[in-house]
Amino acid sequence: MNTTAPTVWEPRTYPGHLSHLREVRRHIAHDLNGFDGDLVETLILCASELFANCVKYTDSGTAEGEVIRFLSWENGRLRIGFTDNGGSGALPCIPDQRTDDEWAWAEGQRGLLMVETLSTGWGYLRAAPWADLGTHVWAEFAIPPDTPVPRHLAAYVFTALHAGD
Repeated sequence: MNTTAPTVWEPRTYPGHLSHLREVRRHIAHDLNGFDGDLVETLILCASELFANCVKYTDSGTAEGEVIRFLSWENGRLRIGFTDNGGSGALPCIPDQRTDDEWAWAEGQRGLLMVETLSTGWGYLRAAPWADLGTHVWAEFAIPPDTPVPRHLAAYVFTALHAGD
């Protein structure tokens, strides 16, 4: 088992617009410099989907909307998470009531299925269980045993809080 001292990156806040997705990807690549390149690319792919869902399906996609990114590394796993502004009235889920033909014709709603397939686990929690004030959706990625990982990280990594500034 690969046990490491926990590392938590300072959260980053992004405006809730898809035009900031390039910045989200660039920041993840920068923050995970030194980790296995394939692992980082997989994490970025899933993070792109999670960020896009925040923008597309919640109030994060409104003019004043924001999305907050969280990133941590502990005990041989990386965890990426995004918190939206709420307002969707629904919780994230993978549609499971479709026939094979319906899946073949579906244009969207496959993103969480991809996240589930590529990650070792994903989930969500409400920011406030009593109201639709936001949902935090996360995905975890195992670091294969014997994979070199950076040892230079501190327990807390400072980043730019407001990436859009």
